[in-house]
Amino acid sequence: MSNQQNLPDESFRDSISTISEDGKRNYIFPKKPSGPYYDKRKILSYFLLAFLISAPFVKINGNQFLMFNVLERRFNIFGFPFWPQDFHLFVMSMIVGVVGLTLFTVAFGRIFCGWFCPQTIFMEMVFRRIEYWIDGDRGAQLRLAKQDWNAEKIRKRVTKWTIFFIFSFFIANVFLAYLIGSDELIKLITEGPSNNISTLVPLLIFTSIFYFVFAWFREQVCIIACPYGRMQGVLLDNKSINVAYDHVRGEGTNGRKKWRNGEDRTAAGYGDCIDCNQCVVVCPTGIDIRNGTQLECINCTACIDECDTIMEKVGLPKGLIRYASENEIVNKEKFKLTTRMKGYIAVLTILIGILISMLFLRNEVEATVLRMNGQMFEHKGENISNVFTYKIVNKTVEDLKNIHFKLKDTKGIIKVVGKENFDVKKQGLVQGTMFIEINQALLDGDKMEIEIEVYSDDKLIETATTNFMGPRTF
Repeated sequence: MSNQQNLPDESFRDSISTISEDGKRNYIFPKKPSGPYYDKRKILSYFLLAFLISAPFVKINGNQFLMFNVLERRFNIFGFPFWPQDFHLFVMSMIVGVVGLTLFTVAFGRIFCGWFCPQTIFMEMVFRRIEYWIDGDRGAQLRLAKQDWNAEKIRKRVTKWTIFFIFSFFIANVFLAYLIGSDELIKLITEGPSNNISTLVPLLIFTSIFYFVFAWFREQVCIIACPYGRMQGVLLDNKSINVAYDHVRGEGTNGRKKWRNGEDRTAAGYGDCIDCNQCVVVCPTGIDIRNGTQLECINCTACIDECDTIMEKVGLPKGLIRYASENEIVNKEKFKLTTRMKGYIAVLTILIGILISMLFLRNEVEATVLRMNGQMFEHKGENISNVFTYKIVNKTVEDLKNIHFKLKDTKGIIKVVGKENFDVKKQGLVQGTMFIEINQALLDGDKMEIEIEVYSDDKLIETATTNFMGPRTF
């Protein structure tokens, strides 16, 4: 019985702070954070905001820096264009990203969420700051929420919701630039909404989604919707560095206690935590970090700044809440690479090497020539004729002029349906049909591999391999 009484209370894990006991939405009104970590986060967030907003409009060698055109299966990552034919490269780059994030999580917990995640950056550094500006800090927001709908409350709510909608509309436009390309977005804007209703409707839908997320759903994205929070529970161990409460120092022998001037807390057996609850009221997800590592913690460091401020006021050492591993808190072990981390580093290094090799081997012009399905060969005098389809993808930022075909190491005739010579626009593709005739005496059996060279003017740009069918020889 005594052993059961000494077990820690884990009942807090049975519920989340954003949902009340009767199942309704429980809004979080966090105190406005301040301190060294928050100042660093602001600087980083402003840099990342500038990056997120400008990335679709920056071009490298004519390629959009970041683009994720899912409809056309065209992607640009750091200026490298990926076509449907390059899907294996895109998959490999995504695997590298997942393994890298996994390694980062094993070593440093959910720090990505608090410092780099776009959801957190927009929520905490844009929409939440607008809210502080209009509604005031935590106390003022609580009073406003309970206040009757008078002129002041209506004015503040309408002002805030209007600004939220404007920012959501702006974010939706940037999001659209990632999806369809910045050039296409600018073209749609200059043409006007009346000429692009089919684009305006999805834009308003995206605006509504962003408005819903930042005005109502908010921190629940991190707690309920985001799978990364669940993933960290599998990846973390006692050696992972997190925003952690030093329970050894904070609880002492007899637990925590409110501060009293002149009291010898050490002699009384009390820890350094003075139970001021400020780490709870400043938390944007509404958790108590003193309960230990939790799914809802996004490692935003707001509790570290707040606790350090309180410790400084009462004359106790800072760092009661800090970046630390459980092993450091309990056993005073310093951070070092574990076997698991070394394994992830090795795998990540190999994957990056493979990806770089694949990028260097990637062709900027891709030609595919295939025999037309269901078509047999045809006798034309002494020649055998096959019909083929061709597709040429130009991944460069320059037009390819005067494209024509030649047979390599085989005598024969190539007849292109339509123009014999044609152009392929930059980042475009051309496909069509052509006939190839080869003298029957030159055929090596009923199936022969042939190579077709693709030229732009007099420059060889690609070579395609296909099969040529002929009559069976006995």
